Amino acid sequence: MPAIQPPQDPPLAAEVAPAAAAIPAPGALSPAGRWKLLGVLLAVMFMSLVSVSIVNVVLPSIETTLQATEADMQWVLAGYALTFGVVLVAAGRAGDLLGRGMMFIAGVVIFTLASVLAGLAADPLMLNIARFVMGVGSGLLNPQVMGLIQQHFTGAERGRAYGLLGTVIGFSVAIGPVMGGALINWLGAEAGWRSTFLINVPIGIIALLLAVIWLPRPLFTKPSGRLDLDPVGGLLLALGIFAFLFPFVQGRENPWLWALLPVALLFMLLWIAWEKRYKARGAAPMVDLALFRVRSFTNGTVIAGLYFMGVSSVWVLVAVYTQQALGFSALQAGLIALPAALLSALSSNVAGRYVMTAGRRLVIGGTLSALFGLVVTVAVVELEARGIVSIWWMLLSLAFIGAAQGFIISPNQALTLMEVPVQNSGSAGGLMQTSQRVGTAVGIAVITAVFYGMNQVVGYPLAMTLSFAATGLLVIATLWVAVADWRHDHHGAQPQ
Repeated sequence: MPAIQPPQDPPLAAEVAPAAAAIPAPGALSPAGRWKLLGVLLAVMFMSLVSVSIVNVVLPSIETTLQATEADMQWVLAGYALTFGVVLVAAGRAGDLLGRGMMFIAGVVIFTLASVLAGLAADPLMLNIARFVMGVGSGLLNPQVMGLIQQHFTGAERGRAYGLLGTVIGFSVAIGPVMGGALINWLGAEAGWRSTFLINVPIGIIALLLAVIWLPRPLFTKPSGRLDLDPVGGLLLALGIFAFLFPFVQGRENPWLWALLPVALLFMLLWIAWEKRYKARGAAPMVDLALFRVRSFTNGTVIAGLYFMGVSSVWVLVAVYTQQALGFSALQAGLIALPAALLSALSSNVAGRYVMTAGRRLVIGGTLSALFGLVVTVAVVELEARGIVSIWWMLLSLAFIGAAQGFIISPNQALTLMEVPVQNSGSAGGLMQTSQRVGTAVGIAVITAVFYGMNQVVGYPLAMTLSFAATGLLVIATLWVAVADWRHDHHGAQPQ
């Protein structure tokens, strides 16, 4: 397969020209300035994404110290996920038009202030309000990270930048439970869970100061013509995503919520019709649907959704299984995933260096590693249940899944956005991240439902096996899409 050369002027750019005037020309930063900027972006991404996984191991402490109900605990997880997923695409579009620097800073400020509110929460209601606001802040800043990378990095440097971004994403998911368990073990139940939120504050303040200094100017971009944020399109998409996600995060407690799925489909169909009509009138839609005619973008978005739908549940299941079935402490449950976190960071960095030459082959290799890790982890669980091996062999088996994350997430981000015009990179990045968030919510809801449902019938070990089998099917689907995409590129590169 020949080296991948990202087109400098993708054909799609001509179709989405109305938004182009809002973005300064790429290359405004010096090489040193680009890497300084990337450091700030990655620090903030780590802060926002670790807040997703760190909560998993501290929920029992929150429940005890705040005397929270099970419904309260569900909302601690769901509130953040819902608002995060709902605002991503609209935030990306706003950054494309008004300036990514301004939107990034706004997101950091909101996220940091909400972290203070969460850390000082006196009751479950205050904590859940804070988690909703944290999700808004995270949703505002995340698309700007991809947009700024797309804007200021090109060629091999862009691959390295996405490699480092993938390092942060994979590492934050796996290291969150370790951090949460360590803080509980060190500070005790109440101070421990509060510190999982308050630790964001110094990171947010430092990142904010550096962002003000290092972000390229202008932070705010005044559109040359009439400002068109397509509010109707934004509202329809937000309602569709919310109606789809809500049953998956709350449907177990309220089965009637599954009736929202047809409503979600209706909103999505209305959104598509509106965006087409809006563009036909000569306006600039929030998401130009022509993006989905770019095969690399469409396939990459599908890969992101399928992979996160499967593998995100692994870390939740491991935390639940080791604590509930084996009596592990929160720290022990987190430590069992530590090698996976470290390998995720390493493999992301390596993948970023070779993505421009290896392309989808990295993603294919990653899915094979994930499948192998799932099979070996099932073997460890079953053999431990029979007293043959120690559960700590899971340190090794999960490491293959950690390595897979690095070879899948960072190359897929680079390849997905490769042919997306810079002026649309915010909304495109928001769409891809929405796919990840939707995949995560659906996967965790479905696969943990399999786990809890089967546990009542066959016990913990076999329930883990069946849950991991469901995860494996989703990883196989990811592999199928990646292979199909690679075969298209490979055959397309052959002489005719």
